Amino acid sequence: MLLVATDARFEAHDAGRSHPERPARVRAVLAGLDAGSPPDARHRLEPRPATRAELERVHSAAYLDYLERFCLEGGGHLDADTGASAASWDAALLAAGSGLEASDALERGDGDFAFCAVRPPGHHAVAERAMGFCLLNNVAVTAAALRDRGERVLIVDWDAHHGNGTQDIFYGDGAVMYVSMHEWPLYPGTGRLTDAGTGAGAGTTVNFPLPAGATGDVYLDAIDNVVEPLAERFAPTWVLVSAGYDAHRADPLTGLGLSAGDYVDLTARIMALAPPRRLVLFLEGGYDLDALRVSTAATVSTLLGRPERLEPATANGPGRRVVDAARDLHAGEPKAAS
Repeated sequence: MLLVATDARFEAHDAGRSHPERPARVRAVLAGLDAGSPPDARHRLEPRPATRAELERVHSAAYLDYLERFCLEGGGHLDADTGASAASWDAALLAAGSGLEASDALERGDGDFAFCAVRPPGHHAVAERAMGFCLLNNVAVTAAALRDRGERVLIVDWDAHHGNGTQDIFYGDGAVMYVSMHEWPLYPGTGRLTDAGTGAGAGTTVNFPLPAGATGDVYLDAIDNVVEPLAERFAPTWVLVSAGYDAHRADPLTGLGLSAGDYVDLTARIMALAPPRRLVLFLEGGYDLDALRVSTAATVSTLLGRPERLEPATANGPGRRVVDAARDLHAGEPKAAS
């Protein structure tokens, strides 16, 4: 059973006129969920707002006060890329709480996997400010809650943009491993190969800064030859995915070369890393609506064991040198779970 956490209030978040992060994105994802999963194989999950204590695990009190006030006073531009409206605070709280509700539901045995069809997205949001269309770091809020319950959390970020906020929040945390496969160079300009964590988190940040045009076979090489051995040693008890679909070759903001067919293979690989009923996916980017629809369908159909490859998988693009360098850098890391 696939649990789908979503709410009509996500469409009320207004990032600004003609903004690429628009309400139609959620509608495209829901269409993909309908196409990729029959009604009897999914269950609608009502998200709840994240509490202040849950948010303060990853965001400062001063920032939360500022963001709430900014939205409730009518919103506007938080920076050149990131906008909010009066409805954005409620939407952001629900987006941040969706993964918390999903993980609780999976622990109760209500489903096998969960997909959080939310906006605003989250992986660029840092502790002290909004960035890159993101207000609150949704995946980090769930990861921090699980960590504080003694879990070991693997976050896989396949969005085309590096999740700088997620990396920053857990950079020194040995209980959360963050893996990002992203285009380089591209906004926000972070996610270098050599950014690998510090202190207790040394070796638990893994970056693949891939060149434009990278194809699905490069991603699978990264998972098979770098991420899987690292995950085996790290021994995660939960896997969370920052599921951005802007690595699709049709996306207007990026230059990577994936197809919907590649998300079948990526999803299958990530499923193999997760213990049973311990996998939650969070919508991040993806700005071509048709690509978003078919890529979501590819993901959820694979989760349910009936993969639909609506486009052929891709191959023979650049990026294998990056994967080889990451493999050499992370050989022997991280320490095994105690």
